[in-house]
Amino acid sequence: MTEKSGRTRDGRAHGTAGAPGAGTGAGCDVVVVGGGAAGLSAALVLGRARLRTLVVDAGEPRNAPSSHLQGYLSRDGMSPAAFLAAGREEIAGYGVELLAGRVTDVTRDGTAAGTGTGDTGFTVLLDGGRTVRARRLIVATGLEDELPAVPGVAERFGRDVLHCPFCHGWEVRDQPFGVLASSAMSAHQALMVSRWSKDVTFFLHTVAEEELSGQDLRRLAAAGVGVVSGEVAGLVVEDDRLTGVRLADGSVHARSVLYVGPRPVPRTGLLERLGAELSETPFGAYPVVDPTGLTSVPGVWAAGNAVGFAEQVVHAASGGYRAAAAVVGDLLMTDLDAATAG
Repeated sequence: MTEKSGRTRDGRAHGTAGAPGAGTGAGCDVVVVGGGAAGLSAALVLGRARLRTLVVDAGEPRNAPSSHLQGYLSRDGMSPAAFLAAGREEIAGYGVELLAGRVTDVTRDGTAAGTGTGDTGFTVLLDGGRTVRARRLIVATGLEDELPAVPGVAERFGRDVLHCPFCHGWEVRDQPFGVLASSAMSAHQALMVSRWSKDVTFFLHTVAEEELSGQDLRRLAAAGVGVVSGEVAGLVVEDDRLTGVRLADGSVHARSVLYVGPRPVPRTGLLERLGAELSETPFGAYPVVDPTGLTSVPGVWAAGNAVGFAEQVVHAASGGYRAAAAVVGDLLMTDLDAATAG
């Protein structure tokens, strides 16, 4: 979807000032890949700095299964869809173009579009074959949550199957919690959720109790967390609400909420094609970035869950802001240096 009509906040018509809507080969200052909190925040800063900006959004926000977002000052309880709609409206007011689609490839050019500075740029290939040239890139492609393969988990994820107590703990406080182990590290999750309920059962599932450290076991006992061995076979749902966790032996443990630990899968394909350095972590491989989000590839920044699995919406928005501010300064100094060269 592309904003084509109306006026920007400074009175200019949307789609002017060199916006990249003209078609194949069109150029802009910055392409932002991803239209979630990080991407829209970056686009807002770039638009306000009067840079020709295109946001390409595949429409796959990580928090789509959730009915609300929490912990974002002034936006607490807002639905993710409403949050994104507000952000899209704001960036349109500064002449930023938003395109529904997917970036399928990026290549590095010798000279950025529309400049005579010798500044390098990028050719961005979109699905459908359209190309856009850009001087800088901000990659805010996020990640995917790969859920445990337990029947019922995917269907109820974001409702009463949850993963983050900071996101949902208050709304389900004091209910009977279950925590599904996916590794020995899940003990930490079981301990954390005990802040929101004193009735917590830790289902070891495919993890042997021997894999837990002595310190974990002592802390679980001190927190009053019950530990249950045996593989989880599925969920018990009645009247469209979770009522229990069923083990492979047929026994059922009454629970109203189940916390799980999805395996984060970073969307780093574009960064890898550009040769960005990645760092392996227990939660996936993420680009090595400086405090502004600059990757090891000159001219390419990353923000949001593209740089780490634990980025909440408020962190993602902040990261997008920082990256965009750095891009604004980088382009300005590049142009000033070119103007004074020779």
